[in-house]
Amino acid sequence: MKKSSRKIKDELQPEYDFAKMPGGVKGKYVQRYRQGTNLALLDRDVAKAFPNDKSVNDTLRVIMKAAERLPHNLPPKQRKRTVAAR
Repeated sequence: MKKSSRKIKDELQPEYDFAKMPGGVKGKYVQRYRQGTNLALLDRDVAKAFPNDKSVNDTLRVIMKAAERLPHNLPPKQRKRTVAAR
């Protein structure tokens, strides 16, 4: 099946005023959205390495576990450096 390269025509009339429509409340769900959302924008080169959100989360969990194994009682300069820290 061939994909159409035509642009969709905007049929919305300029005289529509959504601010005057009954029942519409600006920002009605913004608090709920902010409570349950944590977005992070990845740079393009980083995003190429992670095909989906699960792979990002899995990788971050591995890093968190590795960080837990580091000695936390030493100042940062005395901790043993790893290959990734260089």
